[in-house]
This record gives sequence, structure tokens and C-alpha cells, in this order.
Amino acid sequence: MKPGKRMGVMVAVAVAIISANRVAHHREKDPAPPAPASASTAAVAPAPAATWKLGSLTLTACELAAPNSGLSTAAWCADFPVPENRADPHSRTIKLKLAVLRSRAQVASPDMLAFLAGGPGQAATDSAGQVATVLKPLLAHRHVLLLDQRGTGGSNALSCKESAATTTPDDSTFDADKLRAAAAQCLKLLAGRADPRYYTTTIAAQDLEDVRKAIGSPQFDLLGVSYGTRMAQQYLMRFPQSVRSVVLDSAVPNSLALGEDFARNLDDALKAQFARCTAEPACKKQFGDPDQTLYQLRDALRANPHQVSFRDPQNYQTVKQMLDEDSLASVVRMFAYTPATAALLPLSIDAAAHGDVGPLLGQAKLLSGELSELMGSGMQYSVICSEDADLLAVRPQDAQTILGTRMVDALKAVCSVWPKGTRPADFHAPLKTDKPVLLLAGQYDPVTPPRYAEEVAKGLPNARVLTLKGQAHSVMATGCTPQLIQHFIEKLDPKTLDASCLDRLQPTPIFIDFNGATP
Repeated sequence: MKPGKRMGVMVAVAVAIISANRVAHHREKDPAPPAPASASTAAVAPAPAATWKLGSLTLTACELAAPNSGLSTAAWCADFPVPENRADPHSRTIKLKLAVLRSRAQVASPDMLAFLAGGPGQAATDSAGQVATVLKPLLAHRHVLLLDQRGTGGSNALSCKESAATTTPDDSTFDADKLRAAAAQCLKLLAGRADPRYYTTTIAAQDLEDVRKAIGSPQFDLLGVSYGTRMAQQYLMRFPQSVRSVVLDSAVPNSLALGEDFARNLDDALKAQFARCTAEPACKKQFGDPDQTLYQLRDALRANPHQVSFRDPQNYQTVKQMLDEDSLASVVRMFAYTPATAALLPLSIDAAAHGDVGPLLGQAKLLSGELSELMGSGMQYSVICSEDADLLAVRPQDAQTILGTRMVDALKAVCSVWPKGTRPADFHAPLKTDKPVLLLAGQYDPVTPPRYAEEVAKGLPNARVLTLKGQAHSVMATGCTPQLIQHFIEKLDPKTLDASCLDRLQPTPIFIDFNGATP
């Protein structure tokens, strides 16, 4: 999530979807290449790739590589052609990348799991390793579909890496003109191979339905994470008979305009995390009030932005970067996404306030590597500009928060030049269904807080919300959650699901120094 590693406004937009730690299967060693043919040895043709017929599709054995890793996951893959503009029979055809994690059962269950990735902009196949691990119990009897949503991954990705690289690596200060220029440059790069108006959620939902029919028309058990929960709800609204059950991890309510609550949600999550520190004598003695220190640091950088130096934790080379209030906000927001990095925030903020920015910016550089696949994602712009931007308004109460209004300002700048698709009249209507739905939320989620899950559940008589204590964004891999997902999908009764195993979860202890928390 690789173009440029800047930690400014554009990264802040992209960060809305960090998934939890990616876990993948180790790839088998490639066989040694054959010895060159000699006069006495006839050339041997390579063995044909293994294939598998699923519905009307023929899939081929493949390996799905994990980003920024040498690991991969075995799967069965195919390209799936769809019209870019479904209203025009003469529209260009684009190919979608789909993969299936095949069940170990000789005869699999008639329903199939479908994983819907976050973002907007993340490719489902990039998460194959994590998905295979989380859904391992269910893979005993069910196949899992991974479809790269149009505009992502192997599905005609709307990559704007070159335009993202036109800004300098340490350029974090909000500049509407630069953002508009980068968006315009991105559109030039995409011209001739994509029309951004046709890369929206509801069109992608039609793609998913076509894939479902092509693979034999199974009912789907949908598993959506973050933005993928929007995709799940829109698909269910439009194709209810195609859905058997739904799991929503870090849910986004249909009524929400993406971006409108980012400042408030981060502020709430930080205050809740920092309150843990002030409640612990050792942490309070060491750091005082981390929230107050953070705002003092913000005010100092607002008055005096300056260049700083720190060691790159990956190559140990000295990095120079401008540090200002915008870059501070982006870095802090990245830290808040996982319990492990959030536990480092009081220590890192305190160090930065005393002149040592290495802990804060070094860790942020590692996190920005995780984000690089979403940077410069035109698909993200197509979704937000078509579905949300006209509903966004700058809120005065956000101005003095750490994030401020910069994300809404950035989205409005980009969307002022980005082409917009159509949005169905009922797009932002609350989801109403009697299908079984399990909603998962992290207590300290800085972008999709538990109240979002509760809001979605209001219109769902057969739903249940599980809030995971001490957790943040994207929680499906945490603790016993994979087993709870398994039991839910097998039994389809969220009300009677025994979730007492979650009581064992605890927040990650706050680091007092770089040796860890107090004993």
C-alpha cells in the first residue's frame, strides 16, 4: 500500500484500510531448472498446468504472493472478462482476477465464502495468506472466493503511482493545488485503458454476481473488512437471494459518507488509549498526560515546522524529512490502527517532544511500506468521489483535533477534478435484512468505531455485535475470532453464539521504555 513513502495527506486517505498482520503460507522451493538438452537427450515439453472446472470456469493452479514478502498461498486462478460500462454493449472489456482457495473436502458445501477487501483500493488476492489462516477451519468444507475488485490488483488496477511520485517524499503539508495536479496527472496516465466513472461499489457488486453465476451459483457467505463491509451491504441489498450469511469486520454504515468522521474517530480512539496511561501509575509518572503532550507537540510544529533526521529502520541510512503538524497527524493515525503500535505512542510522542523523532518516524516508515499499495489508487478516488464527496462538509468542531479538516479538504480537492460515476438513489439507505449477520468491532478502532457496528445492527433482527476489548481496526484474526466466525457460518444463529472466549482478550500493555511495559 510502493510509489513514494510520504506520510502526508495522500497516505492519510489511503490508511483507512490497514488490515491486521498479513499471514501467508510458505512457498515451496521452485524446482531446479532442467539441464540443457544435448545431442543425446530429446527436449521434454513442460507438463501442462493443473486445472479445475468450477461451474463454467476453468481455473488453473497458481500461487498468490503476499505483498512485501517472499511468502505465497496456493490457489486456483482465472481471468474473468466483464464490460467496463455495463450500459454500453460496445464498451471495452476488462479482465478481473479471481482466485479460489479450494476446500480440502472431496465434496464441498454448496455455499461458498467470499472475502471482500478493504480500501477502497486493496486487492483481495493480496490478503490470501491471512484469509487462508483465519478461515482454515471453514476450508475443511467450503471454498473461498477472492475477487480483486475492478480497479485493484489484477483487475485493471487504476494505479497512479507515477503521479503520486511527482510530489517529494517528505511533502506532507496540505496543498490543494498539488493534489488537484496529481489527480489530473493520474487521469492522463489512465486515459486509453480505463474510464474512472465505472469503478464504483455498485458496479463491482454486479461483477461479483456475474462471477457467482459463472462458478455454479453458490450462495455466498460474505466476509467484508472495513470498506469491504460497504461492498458486502451493497451486494446484499441488490442480490439478497445470493447471500446465505454476512460477517462485517470493522463495519462502515451505509449512511456514512467516507471521511466525514475521521477526525472525531481518531480523537476518540487516542483519548481512550491515552486514558489507559494516565490510569496506570508507572505510565503516568513516565509520560504525564500523553494527550496533552501530543497537542503541545502539534502546536510547536504548527509554529515551527522544520527538517529532522532519523535512521531508516530498514537500511539504517540517515533520512531527512520535514516534520510539521500534517505529518505528525498522519503518523499518529497510522500508529492508532493496531494495538501493538498504539502501545508505543506515549513513548514515541514523549521522545519526539524531547527532540528524538527516530522512534516515531522510524516506525511510521515501516507502516507506510504496508500502505504503499494504496497510495495513488485511482479506484479509491472513483469510489469516494462518486459515492461520498458531495456529502462531505468541513465541520468547525474538527478544526482543533489532531487530524483537523485536512482529510475532507484533500478529498474535496481531488474530487473537484476526478470523473464521477452514478450513485443509486438508495445507496446510503440503512441496510435492512433478516439474513444472519455477525458484526465485529475493535474497542479502540480509530476509523470504524464500535458505534458504527451498532448503527448497522439497528435494522438487522438476526444480527449480533461483538466488540473486542483492547483491539483496533480489522479484528477477524484476533484471538478466538476465527473460531467464532466458523461457528457462526456453520450454525447461522448469531444470538446463541458463545463468545465468552473473547473475555480473555486484553489491551496491549503500554511501553514505558523500549524494553516494554512495566512488569
